[in-house]
Amino acid sequence: MRIYWLLVMVPVSLALDWFEAAPWLVFLTSALSIVPLASLMERATESLAHVLGPNLGGLLSASLGNAPEMIIAISALFKGLDEIVKASIVGSILGNLLFVLGVAMIAGGTGRSVQYFNRESASLGSGLLFLAVSALMVPALFFHSATAPTREISVEIAVILFLVYGLSLLFSLKTHKHLLGERTPDETGHTASLWSVRVAVAVLVGVTVVIAVVSEVLTGSVEATAKMMGLSDVFAGVILLATVGNLAQLINSVRFARKDKMDLALSITVGSSTQIALLVAPLLVFIGFATGQRMDLVFTEFEVIGLAITILAVRNLTHDGESHWMEGVMLVAIYLILAIGLYFLPVPVVTP
Repeated sequence: MRIYWLLVMVPVSLALDWFEAAPWLVFLTSALSIVPLASLMERATESLAHVLGPNLGGLLSASLGNAPEMIIAISALFKGLDEIVKASIVGSILGNLLFVLGVAMIAGGTGRSVQYFNRESASLGSGLLFLAVSALMVPALFFHSATAPTREISVEIAVILFLVYGLSLLFSLKTHKHLLGERTPDETGHTASLWSVRVAVAVLVGVTVVIAVVSEVLTGSVEATAKMMGLSDVFAGVILLATVGNLAQLINSVRFARKDKMDLALSITVGSSTQIALLVAPLLVFIGFATGQRMDLVFTEFEVIGLAITILAVRNLTHDGESHWMEGVMLVAIYLILAIGLYFLPVPVVTP
């Protein structure tokens, strides 16, 4: 594929970082290098989904797609960029549910009157997201409403979110998988371009390792790039860092949607957001608590409102098990509106 020529950006970004080139140039080349890596991940994921089905395939893609975000977040956390880390959590959820899912709906709906996906699976995903976002809102509400808060409650809530994520896996992959749309793996009969399981797993592991290295370089340049562009830490995390971290999900979801596989596209976008809220965010809190790094779930008022708007929009547009390109336009429009608000609104730094 023509996109694979961008793999040359991997050594270029590493070389630029080694020779301490301009931060914006390091950021740009490392971000571009993730594009072909995400494409390789998409092909390997599709090959495994052919064998595993949409539920396990979507879970696998969401998990590995979140690997760069997790690595970026841990690296930034140990650099003391906790506000950017928290903003990237919010940005990943907003980006996946509004921009990535919206673009996928537009791409898949173009030329088709309607696309279908499993309502039960969508309902479970939106329900988990509602729970997760509610939990992420509570520490912020607790902090902002208390006149003189003497503690924060992030660790306790992180434990609950982590347990809920484990139970959701048990529900969707074991006890109720028959309700969530496990279809026969080969719906189209086109298997010539699919890799074997061994090759697909090897590619996924290799790509994840390379993305981890590139993500470390990316993290080291994002703060200087944001300052050079006059961006706040919140905007840098919500838009810049999260957009790069969501590249894998964007490429994968759009390609699956264009192939009329909206179940997989929805599993990737909603599943990725669910993992960020129920797994990645709690793990970051645990890591911060264990290592003495400052990390909590206290978000700004704007971020909390943005999360609430996002969940409301996604639940309203996915409850019927159908989608078309105009619904995608609505989701992308909401994302752009929130991005504009973040860019022009001075957001104070929250320090519990």
